[in-house]
Amino acid sequence: MKLVIQRVSEASVTIDNQVKGEIGSGLLVLAGISPDDTSEDLQWLSKKAIQLRIFNDETGKMNKSIQEVGGDILLISQFTLQASTKKGNRPSYIGAAPPNIAIPLYEQFIQVLEIDLGKAIQTGIFGADMKVSLVNDGPVTIIIDSKNRT
Repeated sequence: MKLVIQRVSEASVTIDNQVKGEIGSGLLVLAGISPDDTSEDLQWLSKKAIQLRIFNDETGKMNKSIQEVGGDILLISQFTLQASTKKGNRPSYIGAAPPNIAIPLYEQFIQVLEIDLGKAIQTGIFGADMKVSLVNDGPVTIIIDSKNRT
């Protein structure tokens, strides 16, 4: 699984002109699921995301986690993170998990994040045409791939 994590001062997702989820200060997390992802990947990524020290402390140094600052999470499924651009100009999405694999993993990831964060998170809708708005704070953007742990 690949995550793009952005520290935001605000973010929202709109589907069919209706706001589905929105947060103030926190993390916008874009998640791309691959066919070989497991519960272990979800657990590792959740802990990694929630423990990332990318929020400023009292001295302005990025030294606090989302839990320490009481921030929120907006999680968005994004199969295009699994794109391969090695050949030609049209990305291949063969590395993205099909819905029958990805949806249960996405739903499980929501639960894992909520347990690790200690509160409910906001989400989009898997497979929907979503409009995501954000104000990237910093900007701070981190990419994490559960297949590159070492």
